[in-house]
Formats: sequence, structure tokens, C-alpha cells
Amino acid sequence: MTTHQEWKHKAAELPLDGRALMAGERCRAASGETFATLNPTSGQVLAQVAKCGDKDVDRAVAAARSAFESGVWSKAAPAHRKAVLLRLAQLIDEHADELALLEALEAGKPIGECLGLDIPESAACIRWHAEVTDKRYDALSPSGAEVVSMITREPIGVVGAVLPWNFPALMLAWKIGPALSVGNSVIVKPAEQTSLSTLRIADLALEAGVPAGVFSVVTGFGETAGQALGRHADVDLVAFTGSTETGKRFLHYSADTNLKRVVLECGGKNPQVILPDVANLDAVAEQAVAAAFWNMGENCSAGSRILVPSSKRAELVAKMQAVLVGWKTGDPLDPDVKLGALIEQKHYEKVLAHIEKAKAQGARVVCGGRAALTETGGWFVEPTIFDQVTPDMAIAQEEVFGPVVCVIEYEDVEDAIRIANDTCYGLAASLWTDNVNSAHKVAARIRAGTVTVNCFGEGDLSTPFGGFKQSGFGGRDKSVYAHDQYCELKTTWLKLA
Repeated sequence: MTTHQEWKHKAAELPLDGRALMAGERCRAASGETFATLNPTSGQVLAQVAKCGDKDVDRAVAAARSAFESGVWSKAAPAHRKAVLLRLAQLIDEHADELALLEALEAGKPIGECLGLDIPESAACIRWHAEVTDKRYDALSPSGAEVVSMITREPIGVVGAVLPWNFPALMLAWKIGPALSVGNSVIVKPAEQTSLSTLRIADLALEAGVPAGVFSVVTGFGETAGQALGRHADVDLVAFTGSTETGKRFLHYSADTNLKRVVLECGGKNPQVILPDVANLDAVAEQAVAAAFWNMGENCSAGSRILVPSSKRAELVAKMQAVLVGWKTGDPLDPDVKLGALIEQKHYEKVLAHIEKAKAQGARVVCGGRAALTETGGWFVEPTIFDQVTPDMAIAQEEVFGPVVCVIEYEDVEDAIRIANDTCYGLAASLWTDNVNSAHKVAARIRAGTVTVNCFGEGDLSTPFGGFKQSGFGGRDKSVYAHDQYCELKTTWLKLA
């Protein structure tokens, strides 16, 4: 295993290129402007990144449209697109150390998570969608002997993908995997805080054989580059992952311009429901801590509300505290660290404000509740457990997106279901029970796009991911269902003589 010091040495030697990638080449923004991307563990500048705007988006869209209309990718044999995407997945695996290091440096994520999960899963996602490319069939309708009625899928055209900062490479893979598989041209706008791994993967895509113009990266801010992509009249679809508030803006952009298709994967306030019949709370505590604090809680599917019967609350909270002893907070380049830094100062201050508000409303701090490692200049927050939380408190309703979990007691199963669904979100939920009947009946009544039973997770690459209510709109990530949202469905009706 690479040591902490070895990772620090690799970081010091790592080349950082913040130029955008358009029309098959790295380039500066048309304005020549740049912005600083910062290291969350110190607040220090890592690199300068191209600050793209309207002109850059216009250039990327023109290149994407030209490539699409030429057919160099959109009309290529599915077997060819498959081979190129498989090569891209292989290159991601081959550059795993470099990509993991970029994510740890820019996003404050523990290197062990980046190297052990995020980058391998990104490659696996590209590989999975590549394999689907030449295995989907179109159809004939049962319209009678006098016609041939074909139902076919066609790539939608130019796709804009607007990414979050919490899983930069993995969310990129979730978007480009299906979008490129079916033949679209894709323009990616990474989060301004985390551009470097996306840019490096775009380099690898060119090396793998993705034609110039088919995959571009415009770096910059949401209010400029992101809005320009959302409003562009020659973009056919925007796929967005991020906050619900920002996601709603893309619906306005679409309505105000060309009615482009919009696919949103947004926020969550996800319940972990422990039913009274659960006997082994050790397993629950392990998974509940992972659900709440994995990736510093900067996860839309984080299990940030724990619903537990009063008879089991004290035991579960004690066991969670014991589990947290093994969760070290510190430098993400230390392989022993499980909790890194929050993404930026503004978000760090927002998380701390949520904690203070919860205290003021009467929630009890079981552990944590403070800033950590302030001497580093970085944005660290202690993993925090609240109990004596009521469902109407802000900490039980608002998405914190940080290492904070609240424990809520319930009276009976009906009460638990009511509390679980008492939110504007509906992304994910976890259910704990020793009774298979309860598993089916209660899971069916929880309003969430993914419900896991006796574990925390998001399924695998074959299962769709997205939310009910204000957690999602227009489609799903992952699985074959993701391919359909990047296609138009066409009927061709042939009258026979």
C-alpha cells in the first residue's frame, strides 16, 4: 500500500492542467480568464482553471453539433462505439493512481475511497454501458400484415452534462456512459471546485478514440458556463446532478428557450428506518455510520435521518459512537483517514450553521458538533450525531450535505412510515427488519427511488438511480433505463402495396 508520505510526494510531482477541452484540443477560455481551484485541506491554490463563458459554450456546441451531424460517432457501428468506450475504461484503470490523487486533492476525499471505489467504479460504469451498446434491439409494432411499422431509437443529439463536486469522476461516468453509448455528442460542465479529473478523463477519451467534438469539457461557474449550456438553443438535453434549487433553474432555462429535455438528480433527506423486530444492532450501527458519514456526508443519498423505536435508541446511539471511534478525520492523502475535508469554505460555514441551529432548536449533541483541525487552514468538521430530534426541526427537514446525522424516535411502524415520508425529497431510504413480510410491506410504502433493506447502498450498475418528489425529474442514472433518456423514439410506418 502506498504510504501517506508517498502520496504527498506524488501530489507534489503531479502535473495539473486546468485548460478546457473543446473540438479535440486543450484550450484557454475565449476571454483568457481563469479561476483558482483550491485544496480543501489547506485552502491553498492547486491550479488555475479556464473560466469559460458564452463564447466557449458556443464553440463547444458547434463542434458537438458538427461531429454529430457528420455521423463520425452517431452513425458509427455500435460495435465500434463499444470498443472505444471499453478502451476508455481500460485507460481509466491504468491511470487510477493519478485520477484518485486529483480527486483527493481537489475534493478533499480520502485517497482510500478514491482509489478503492470512485475511480474503479467510474471505469466499471463506462465498461458496463459500453457492453450494452451492441446488445439493445429495436422493435416492430403488431400493426398487421399490410404495413411494416418500425419503432427505433435514435441518439437525441447534443447533450449537456452538468456535474456535482462530490463524486466528480463517478458522476461523469454516470452521464457519459449511456450518452456516448447511444451515439450522442456530449459537453460536460464540471463543478468549478472539481474540474481536474474530468479534464484528465476527457484527455483519455481522445486517446481511446472518441472523435474530436464528441466529448468536450467547458470549465467555469454555474451562473455563466452552466447557464449558457442550459439556455443554448442547439443543446437537445441537459442532464444535471446537484441541488434541487439549482436543478429547478434548468427547467426554467428549457422553458425559456428550446424546450430541451431535462434530466435531474437532486437532493435528499434520506431516512434509515429501524423496525422494532431488529435483534442485531451491531450490523445496523456499522451501516448507519457509513450511510451518514461516507464521503463526509457530502452525498445526496446519505442516510441523514435515523428513525428508531424508543426502546432501542440508547443502545443504537452507543453502538454508533463506538463505530465512529474507527473513523479518523484528517489529511485525505493519509490512507488511514476515513473523513476528509468539506469542499469549500462557504459549504463548511453552512454545515456549521446547520449544527448551531439544531442546538438552538433543542437537539442534543451526542458527539462532534464542532469544526476540526482548524490549524490546517482546511475545512474539517467533526462527525456529529444529534438525538432528541423531532421531525419538525430544521435538522430533520433540510439537507445538510455534511457529516451530520439526527436520531428520531417513533411510536409505532405507522408513525415511522409517516416520518420517513415527511419531507419534500424522495431519493433513497434504508430499512432494517428481521421479518421478510415487513421488508416488503414497509419498503413499498416509503416514497423513495431506491430502498435498501438491511444495508445501505445505491444498488449496482444494473439498477436505476433517481428520486421521487423534489429529488429527481425526467429520468434515471445507471442501468439500461439511462440509455432511453438519451434517445428519441421514432416510428417509421411503411405501407405495403
